[in-house]
Amino acid sequence: MPRQLFDYDPPERFVAGTVGQPGSRTFFLQARTGTRMVSVALEKSQLEILAERVDDVLDEVVRRADDGPEVPGELPPDVEDNAPLETPIEEEFRVGTMSLAWDGDAERVIITCYSQGLTPDEEEEGEEEDPEEQDGALLRVSLSSIAARVFAKRALAVVAAGRPPCPFCAGPLDPEGHICPRANGYRR
Repeated sequence: MPRQLFDYDPPERFVAGTVGQPGSRTFFLQARTGTRMVSVALEKSQLEILAERVDDVLDEVVRRADDGPEVPGELPPDVEDNAPLETPIEEEFRVGTMSLAWDGDAERVIITCYSQGLTPDEEEEGEEEDPEEQDGALLRVSLSSIAARVFAKRALAVVAAGRPPCPFCAGPLDPEGHICPRANGYRR
Protein backbone atom coordinates (compact mmCIF):
# COMPACT_ATOMS: atom_id res chain seq x y z
CA MET A 1 0.00 0.00 0.00
CA PRO A 2 1.47 3.42 -0.91
CA ARG A 3 2.26 5.98 1.77
CA GLN A 4 -0.58 8.25 2.79
CA LEU A 5 0.45 11.81 3.62
CA PHE A 6 -2.07 14.09 5.30
CA ASP A 7 -0.50 17.56 5.20
CA TYR A 8 -2.24 20.58 6.72
CA ASP A 9 -0.27 23.81 6.41
CA PRO A 10 -2.10 25.40 8.23
CA PRO A 11 -5.35 23.63 9.08
CA GLU A 12 -8.54 25.57 9.63
CA ARG A 13 -9.08 23.42 12.71
CA PHE A 14 -6.80 21.06 14.64
CA VAL A 15 -8.19 19.59 17.85
CA ALA A 16 -8.02 16.66 20.22
CA GLY A 17 -11.16 14.89 21.35
CA THR A 18 -12.60 11.61 22.53
CA VAL A 19 -15.33 9.16 21.72
CA GLY A 20 -16.83 6.98 24.45
CA GLN A 21 -17.32 7.02 28.19
CA PRO A 22 -14.49 7.67 30.68
CA GLY A 23 -12.57 4.46 31.14
CA SER A 24 -13.43 3.35 27.59
CA ARG A 25 -12.56 6.47 25.63
CA THR A 26 -10.75 6.52 22.30
CA PHE A 27 -8.60 9.62 21.81
CA PHE A 28 -8.37 11.35 18.44
CA LEU A 29 -6.51 14.16 16.74
CA GLN A 30 -8.60 15.77 14.02
CA ALA A 31 -7.43 18.19 11.33
CA ARG A 32 -9.66 19.94 8.81
CA THR A 33 -9.24 22.38 5.95
CA GLY A 34 -12.38 23.03 3.92
CA THR A 35 -14.06 19.69 3.28
CA ARG A 36 -10.82 17.72 3.68
CA MET A 37 -10.69 16.14 7.15
CA VAL A 38 -8.60 13.46 8.84
CA SER A 39 -8.95 11.77 12.23
CA VAL A 40 -6.15 9.69 13.77
CA ALA A 41 -6.35 7.68 16.98
CA LEU A 42 -3.75 7.84 19.74
CA GLU A 43 -3.26 6.89 23.36
CA LYS A 44 -4.22 9.19 26.23
CA SER A 45 -0.59 9.36 27.39
CA GLN A 46 0.57 10.33 23.89
CA LEU A 47 -1.93 13.18 23.80
CA GLU A 48 -0.94 14.40 27.25
CA ILE A 49 2.78 14.36 26.42
CA LEU A 50 2.20 16.08 23.06
CA ALA A 51 0.20 18.90 24.68
CA GLU A 52 2.78 19.40 27.42
CA ARG A 53 5.65 19.45 24.90
CA VAL A 54 3.86 21.95 22.66
CA ASP A 55 3.58 24.28 25.65
CA ASP A 56 7.25 23.61 26.52
CA VAL A 57 8.40 24.44 22.98
CA LEU A 58 6.42 27.68 22.93
CA ASP A 59 7.71 28.65 26.39
CA GLU A 60 11.27 28.02 25.20
CA VAL A 61 10.70 30.16 22.09
CA VAL A 62 9.49 33.00 24.32
CA ARG A 63 12.46 32.56 26.64
CA ARG A 64 15.04 32.63 23.84
CA ALA A 65 13.52 35.34 21.64
CA ASP A 66 14.32 38.99 22.22
CA ASP A 67 12.37 40.54 19.37
CA GLY A 68 11.27 37.24 17.89
CA PRO A 69 7.85 35.82 17.25
CA GLU A 70 4.86 36.79 19.29
CA VAL A 71 3.98 33.71 21.31
CA PRO A 72 1.11 34.12 23.74
CA GLY A 73 1.67 33.04 27.32
CA GLU A 74 -2.02 32.96 28.17
CA LEU A 75 -4.98 32.82 25.83
CA PRO A 76 -8.07 34.99 25.97
CA PRO A 77 -11.21 32.87 26.43
CA ASP A 78 -12.68 33.95 23.08
CA VAL A 79 -10.13 31.91 21.07
CA GLU A 80 -10.94 28.57 22.74
CA ASP A 81 -12.31 25.73 20.62
CA ASN A 82 -14.72 23.70 22.73
CA ALA A 83 -16.81 22.29 19.89
CA PRO A 84 -17.02 18.49 19.63
CA LEU A 85 -15.11 16.48 17.05
CA GLU A 86 -16.62 16.71 13.60
CA THR A 87 -18.45 13.68 12.27
CA PRO A 88 -18.09 11.20 10.75
CA ILE A 89 -15.09 10.16 12.83
CA GLU A 90 -13.25 7.58 10.75
CA GLU A 91 -9.83 6.55 12.04
CA GLU A 92 -7.29 6.86 9.21
CA PHE A 93 -4.55 5.26 11.30
CA ARG A 94 -3.33 4.75 14.87
CA VAL A 95 -0.40 6.95 15.88
CA GLY A 96 2.79 5.13 16.77
CA THR A 97 5.36 7.90 17.15
CA MET A 98 5.24 11.66 16.93
CA SER A 99 7.70 14.46 16.33
CA LEU A 100 7.50 18.09 17.29
CA ALA A 101 9.52 20.98 15.87
CA TRP A 102 9.64 24.78 15.78
CA ASP A 103 10.09 26.35 12.34
CA GLY A 104 11.73 29.67 13.19
CA ASP A 105 11.47 31.04 9.64
CA ALA A 106 7.72 30.47 9.38
CA GLU A 107 7.20 30.92 13.15
CA ARG A 108 5.16 27.74 13.34
CA VAL A 109 4.96 24.57 15.39
CA ILE A 110 5.19 21.43 13.24
CA ILE A 111 3.52 18.29 14.61
CA THR A 112 4.08 15.05 12.72
CA CYS A 113 2.25 11.85 13.65
CA TYR A 114 3.53 8.58 12.19
CA SER A 115 1.41 5.46 11.87
CA GLN A 116 2.36 2.47 13.99
CA GLY A 117 5.37 0.75 12.52
CA LEU A 118 6.68 3.91 10.82
CA THR A 119 9.33 6.00 12.57
CA PRO A 120 10.75 9.44 11.77
CA ASP A 121 14.04 7.83 10.63
CA GLU A 122 12.22 5.56 8.19
CA GLU A 123 10.31 8.54 6.83
CA GLU A 124 13.53 10.46 6.16
CA GLU A 125 15.21 7.42 4.59
CA GLY A 126 12.07 6.73 2.56
CA GLU A 127 12.22 10.12 0.84
CA GLU A 128 14.89 8.72 -1.51
CA GLU A 129 12.60 5.87 -2.55
CA ASP A 130 9.72 6.03 -4.98
CA PRO A 131 6.78 7.52 -2.99
CA GLU A 132 4.43 4.93 -4.51
CA GLU A 133 6.45 2.11 -2.88
CA GLN A 134 6.51 3.55 0.65
CA ASP A 135 4.27 2.07 3.33
CA GLY A 136 2.57 3.68 6.32
CA ALA A 137 0.83 6.97 6.84
CA LEU A 138 1.66 10.27 8.45
CA LEU A 139 -0.14 13.41 9.48
CA ARG A 140 1.81 16.68 9.38
CA VAL A 141 0.25 19.83 10.83
CA SER A 142 1.77 23.30 10.84
CA LEU A 143 0.30 25.59 13.52
CA SER A 144 0.76 29.24 14.40
CA SER A 145 1.82 29.86 17.99
CA ILE A 146 -1.71 30.91 18.95
CA ALA A 147 -3.27 27.83 17.32
CA ALA A 148 -0.68 25.64 19.06
CA ARG A 149 -1.53 27.13 22.47
CA VAL A 150 -5.25 26.64 21.78
CA PHE A 151 -4.58 23.01 20.80
CA ALA A 152 -2.46 22.33 23.91
CA LYS A 153 -5.01 23.88 26.26
CA ARG A 154 -7.88 21.83 24.84
CA ALA A 155 -5.82 18.63 24.73
CA LEU A 156 -4.90 18.93 28.40
CA ALA A 157 -8.57 19.57 29.25
CA VAL A 158 -9.62 16.48 27.28
CA VAL A 159 -7.08 14.35 29.17
CA ALA A 160 -8.18 15.75 32.55
CA ALA A 161 -11.88 15.09 31.80
CA GLY A 162 -11.51 11.37 32.44
CA ARG A 163 -12.19 9.39 35.58
CA PRO A 164 -11.27 11.12 38.84
CA PRO A 165 -8.21 9.80 40.69
CA CYS A 166 -8.44 7.77 43.90
CA PRO A 167 -7.41 9.96 46.86
CA PHE A 168 -5.28 7.10 48.23
CA CYS A 169 -3.49 5.52 45.26
CA ALA A 170 -4.17 8.05 42.46
CA GLY A 171 -5.47 5.26 40.22
CA PRO A 172 -8.62 5.97 38.18
CA LEU A 173 -11.92 5.54 40.00
CA ASP A 174 -14.72 3.73 38.23
CA PRO A 175 -18.32 4.66 39.11
CA GLU A 176 -18.54 1.42 41.09
CA GLY A 177 -15.23 2.11 42.86
CA HIS A 178 -12.00 0.18 42.45
CA ILE A 179 -9.73 -2.23 44.25
CA CYS A 180 -7.27 0.11 45.92
CA PRO A 181 -3.79 -1.31 46.57
CA ARG A 182 -3.21 1.26 49.34
CA ALA A 183 -6.32 0.02 51.16
CA ASN A 184 -5.24 -3.64 51.02
CA GLY A 185 -7.61 -4.36 48.15
CA TYR A 186 -10.79 -3.10 49.76
CA ARG A 187 -13.26 -1.29 47.53
CA ARG A 188 -13.84 2.36 48.30
